[in-house]
Amino acid sequence: MPENRGVSALASLWCGGALLVLASVGAAQEAQYPRKGNIEITVLFPAGSSADVTARLLAEGIAKHLSADVIVVNRPGAGGAIGYKYVANQKPDGYSLVWNSNSISTTYHSGQLPFDYRAFEPVARVLVESPLLAVRSDAKWKTLAEFVADAKSRPGAITVANSGVGSHTHIVSTALFNAAGVQIVEVPYGAAQVVPSLLGGHVDAMVQLPAALSAHLKSGSIRVLAALIPSRDPALPDVPTAREQGVDVAFEAWRGIAAPKGTPKPVISMLEGAIRQTVATSEYAKASADLGVRPAYLPAAEFGELIAKEDGELATLMRMIGIEKPAK
Repeated sequence: MPENRGVSALASLWCGGALLVLASVGAAQEAQYPRKGNIEITVLFPAGSSADVTARLLAEGIAKHLSADVIVVNRPGAGGAIGYKYVANQKPDGYSLVWNSNSISTTYHSGQLPFDYRAFEPVARVLVESPLLAVRSDAKWKTLAEFVADAKSRPGAITVANSGVGSHTHIVSTALFNAAGVQIVEVPYGAAQVVPSLLGGHVDAMVQLPAALSAHLKSGSIRVLAALIPSRDPALPDVPTAREQGVDVAFEAWRGIAAPKGTPKPVISMLEGAIRQTVATSEYAKASADLGVRPAYLPAAEFGELIAKEDGELATLMRMIGIEKPAK
């Protein structure tokens, strides 16, 4: 028995020592980060896009709070797959990040990525955008109910534009009209063509994000029938949600920061804190409002839960549309 107690004591000492070593390694990583070089944020869309502008605002805040150099690099293409592949293959040390979005799931389930969201460590959600169903201001529909009633009376006659096959606006639009029980014609355009196609009379309606609509909302050239989000957008307080109008669909577009799988937790924690402080500033709130987006910070753990839950929902919707390509 004394011998067993000795072994047990040695084991306890060894475990305690190991924990101290791990703690000291974590502390060392935290103390060194981000002193070794620039932090790079990959943006999946071109320079000048709302995604790019909001990423640069965030980069400025992170740089300030971490006393580090943070640069933004645009790596657009393939629905985000090019940027995701690049970042996933970088060293997991906190110096290469991606400005991710719902596209991490749509690119994977459409067969454009060989890996899913689990290739990254969630750091923080930063903002959300509200998909909107909009028509020209001279259109006969004043509410979603009127639009749905007309679509039911004329199956397949009404055309609705989106930002391209497999895009967030395409998937949300399909979910909306499936839930409403109506048949419309989805018309996929490049994101830059959606608004001109509506204003030019080439389509009857569109599902689009606010950043593309802000100038036209101010001028009065378009009317928003519904916000496809859980609750009303503070920037559009007079626009009811689809749920308020009897159609149970809510699918916000979000953006956040993720890092390659295996990035140390102390590093994730430091980035998470810098993002939280940035998003909480009045400057970030004002700049976001000007772009038609809403700051919506979520810490790493909750952000990860959101991505995992939504990934399954998006896979189901894409299967319904017929654009899901199961992983090999």
